[in-house]
Amino acid sequence: MNFKKDKRAATIFLPDLMDEDGDIMPIIADSEGDDIDDGDIPPTLPVLSLRNNVLFPGVVMPISIGRPKSVNLIRDVYRSDKIVAVVAQRDPETEDPGFEDLHNIATVGYVVKLLEMPDGSTTAIIHGKRRARLVEQVTDNPYMVAVVESVHDLMPPVPSKEFDAVVGSLKDLSLRIIKLNPSVAQEASFAIKNIENKPYLVNYICSNTDIKVGEKQKLLETDSISDRGVLLLEHLVQEIQLLELKNELQTKVKSDLDQQQREFLLLQQMKTIQNELGDNPHEKEILEFREKAKQKRWNKHVATTFEKELDRLQRLNPAAAEYSVQVNYIQTLLDLPWDEKSIDNLDLENARRVLDEDHYGLTEVKERMLEHLAVIKLKGDLKSPILCLYGPPGVGKTSLGKSVARALGRKYVRMSLGGLHDEAEIRGHRKTYIGAMPGRIIQNIRKSGFSNPVFMLDEIDKVGQDFRGDPASALLEVLDPEQNSTFHDNFLELDYDLSNVLFIATANTLSTISPALRDRMELIEINGYLLEEKIEIARRHLLPRQLDNHGVRKNQFRAGKKALEEVIDKYTRESGVRELEKRLAKLVRSTAKEIAFDKSPEPSVSVADVSEILGPPRYNRDMYQGNDQAGVVTGLAWTAAGGEILFIETSLSRGEGKLTLTGNLGEVMKESAIIALEYLRANSHMIELPDDFSKRWNIHIHVPEGAIPKDGPSAGVTMATSIASAFTQRKVRKFTAMTGEITLRGKVLPVGGIKEKILAARRAGMKEVILSSGNRKNVEAIDESYLKGLKFQYADTIMDVLGMALLRERVLHPRKIV
Repeated sequence: MNFKKDKRAATIFLPDLMDEDGDIMPIIADSEGDDIDDGDIPPTLPVLSLRNNVLFPGVVMPISIGRPKSVNLIRDVYRSDKIVAVVAQRDPETEDPGFEDLHNIATVGYVVKLLEMPDGSTTAIIHGKRRARLVEQVTDNPYMVAVVESVHDLMPPVPSKEFDAVVGSLKDLSLRIIKLNPSVAQEASFAIKNIENKPYLVNYICSNTDIKVGEKQKLLETDSISDRGVLLLEHLVQEIQLLELKNELQTKVKSDLDQQQREFLLLQQMKTIQNELGDNPHEKEILEFREKAKQKRWNKHVATTFEKELDRLQRLNPAAAEYSVQVNYIQTLLDLPWDEKSIDNLDLENARRVLDEDHYGLTEVKERMLEHLAVIKLKGDLKSPILCLYGPPGVGKTSLGKSVARALGRKYVRMSLGGLHDEAEIRGHRKTYIGAMPGRIIQNIRKSGFSNPVFMLDEIDKVGQDFRGDPASALLEVLDPEQNSTFHDNFLELDYDLSNVLFIATANTLSTISPALRDRMELIEINGYLLEEKIEIARRHLLPRQLDNHGVRKNQFRAGKKALEEVIDKYTRESGVRELEKRLAKLVRSTAKEIAFDKSPEPSVSVADVSEILGPPRYNRDMYQGNDQAGVVTGLAWTAAGGEILFIETSLSRGEGKLTLTGNLGEVMKESAIIALEYLRANSHMIELPDDFSKRWNIHIHVPEGAIPKDGPSAGVTMATSIASAFTQRKVRKFTAMTGEITLRGKVLPVGGIKEKILAARRAGMKEVILSSGNRKNVEAIDESYLKGLKFQYADTIMDVLGMALLRERVLHPRKIV
């Protein structure tokens, strides 16, 4: 509907629409009948043609008149009887329409008022009275005059439910259109609700409906008011459907674009204000980038790439999504240390002192670092090695990296690889993606500010692999000294030199590291700490740290060697010192609590105090149990928590030579028992036994603490000695322990973990240790202080072991075996 044009939907009052007596004339007629009878209409009337509108009976319409002919016509009519025939043109583009250019049905109207507007135009207020037919043209000079005849509207019968329903529907639809169309004045609903004359209401809605002139003319030419209302209903329904669809689309588009438009407008306004103030952040940012670039020591290729990318940034709109990615890329180029190295501290004595201050033991790693520094000092330059420290948890692998960085005077960065699945974490994302960023290698180099930091790759054995790629394969380039001088990051799309970075990887096991990756690293094993080493670590590092953490002064807490040994031996079972530090923290907290209660606790902590504070011992180590029983031999075993002594027990019972093995033994350990028995059967004469000595006896070999899984070949000599002792009933030499692998030929092979096993033997009160001759070099590499009180014997064959371990003396009450 087109109420918006002049707000005629309600009664509109204009100062110029007042008659001579000062009364206000209504725009909408409210009379029940026509003011002009058939006899009052002259046979000929001046014809006023309209380009784009149709006048309906009962409707008052302001008509702007522009054509000279029409201006003369309306002025003459206004000076005479004020009656004129108003008709629509067939073609609105016709400038001077003739009789054939006009529709046949017109509306006889009464010129209520003629207004001369401020802009010089003329506006006539015409009140439509009744329909008329143009019969023929009389003259066209000075304006058109035609013969007219009255055309009556066919009124519906009174009462008419059908017509009432049509009018009611027209009202409802009109009010709905007014509500849906924001450009229609809401006052129009007031007029619709207050027109009581139903035929006039139909004509009023027809006049104000927003449809084409041709459609309006068809409505005017419809004789029946009821049919005219039905035809009008169709147009209103179409208009409502169009408005609803339009509103739905506008709402949808508006919700999508409002935020973007708002941001864009705000950015444009901000940009305009900044330009006026002479402070454009975009240009300012470009200038800052160029100034920073002048201070960079990058090669020609990187400089060219930077200029190219900066020019591209300058052309981008700051509101574009790509702008932030481009800024991030340029900022990354500027922040990266291109050939900017920290100066290494080449004072070897200082480096040794720093390494010794932070860590006790770990001689091999420290020596490797000192070697590296020595070569740099002599040569002036050296590609950094790729080290991999592997060993059980808690032995100080990660913290060692910090000490190395401090000793070298380099920056320290750490990257945890545990659970890493995405290759892009190493190589970065391509910068074509929104939110792209470089890989964590480049990010950490950027964070360090130098191109030669100490870079810890923690937990390299726990790198994952899935559909997103294989990070371990991406690390091949990073950790290859021959390739990492041209490391390619997907985000940078430039080669970056990693050859000056000292990479130190850590792992708990080598079994999960790919062979290709393992081959690129220099492997350094860090074994678990011994009891003596843990005592020193506790005294030098752990206790001072815990005293500082709990606010206890050194003179308020002291733990002697015996107390520390008690804590380590009976309250921890680990390779490292993490659990030990927790137990020491509990001891210090106990003292801190006493001090906080204003008590004066004894500063020295005794073994009894340890038991009182930490509770009953959690672990008990096996001690030597004597040689009174045949078949019981003390072996030595290696565990992740250090060395342990291991008892091998052999029992004989009447039977058919069946061998039973118990104690939660692994496959390798079971095979050692079988080899030991078969060797003794094959060489029974060497131990003074008949060839069929085992056929009449079932043999049961047991290793105590059955809940603990046990495996490995190092118990071979111990099992052979145990079986031989059981069958010969000879005593085993007192305070003697042994370890070594055996073969079917009777050879004794070297085994690992010698240092841990020797210390376990010493703690258990042993005096002699029997080893393979191949382990002599391992014993010689151990500090003399750890070997004090122990005698070592070296064997090449099982018979050598039996000669050293078995006495000629038989046990008390020996059994008759043969």
